Amino acid sequence: MTSSALLKAKEQASYRQNFVQKACGCRYRPDVERLEYDYTKEETVSRQQPLPRIRQRGEYYLDSFNGESWACAFGTNEEAGIWMNSGDQAGSVMAALVWILMTYSAVTVTLLTVTEGISPILGMIYTFLVTMALASHAKTSLTDPGSVPKCAVPMESQRRDSTSHSMCGQCQTFKPPFSHHCRICNRCVSRMDHHCPWMNNCVGAGNLKHFILFLIYTWTSSAYALTLFAWNYFFCADDDCMFHPLVVHLVRIMTFLAVGAFLFTSSMLMNVTYGIMTGIGTIDRLKKKATNTMGQSDEEPIALTDIFGIGGYHTWPFPIDSVFDDYDNVTGFSTPQRLSREQNFMERRPNQSDIQAVPSVELPNCVNDFLPV
Repeated sequence: MTSSALLKAKEQASYRQNFVQKACGCRYRPDVERLEYDYTKEETVSRQQPLPRIRQRGEYYLDSFNGESWACAFGTNEEAGIWMNSGDQAGSVMAALVWILMTYSAVTVTLLTVTEGISPILGMIYTFLVTMALASHAKTSLTDPGSVPKCAVPMESQRRDSTSHSMCGQCQTFKPPFSHHCRICNRCVSRMDHHCPWMNNCVGAGNLKHFILFLIYTWTSSAYALTLFAWNYFFCADDDCMFHPLVVHLVRIMTFLAVGAFLFTSSMLMNVTYGIMTGIGTIDRLKKKATNTMGQSDEEPIALTDIFGIGGYHTWPFPIDSVFDDYDNVTGFSTPQRLSREQNFMERRPNQSDIQAVPSVELPNCVNDFLPV
């Protein structure tokens, strides 16, 4: 390998290290120190590898292990490598309808730009909003909403504070708090809010961020389109800003769609905001209203970092997967594999055999006279 290639490799390694440190807040250097113990390394009595550095309080570590299936298959079971709900035909049609209608609106605005009905800059802004809304829709539909695997186990705090745990009668697995079994996806979903037919997927802890972004971008694009049409209808007084006669009919249909989308997303945004502020999902809220137990709710608000992650505010507007501070705390369950990896990163606690017994020392009488009785 040449010197230029070595220099380039070092620069790439340094770039990756800086990225991990900024994204996760960790301050360790993987080329110098380790946070885990290498069990594959051969040791001798004279040459033993040093113990891992004790992780400081508040310092994150990067768990990049991917325990998901790598199979090239679509479905909602654990063996499927790509999450997609294909068992609900009505949901598939409604999800496809979202793409058709939003593509129709983008084409209509593009025709307005081509016919010089609006400025190209205004058309580009609307196209960007629609593109982000469709990207968020795709991420919501194709992202695991937080399905509970068969090997799920309670967290250490749950095992310590409770003597019994809920089990799902359908999945025959541990059922975390605030999770529900979806009969359409045929899986238990952690912190499930509801099953959305427009997404053709459940909305849970794993894709709540993408669902919120879809609502925000759809609401913004609808309000933006209605503003453009209202300005043209009320304030256009010359031929330069008049819409082309052939495009006017498309604009009328799009106005009807924009009003419906604006009202629907406004209602859903208020519903999601209420759920975040109270910590009560849609299904739990309906159950509590049916039994008149809303006043007995003791749920806590959902932290925004448990939705958008700790990757920084610049990652919030984009439909990318979140990096959570404590993944187990967000989903409400853990797995033996994840607990095993966590053990390698935990602070090393001394064993009872390592603690040397210190003989008691009797104080002189002159010192005991000054001590309180």
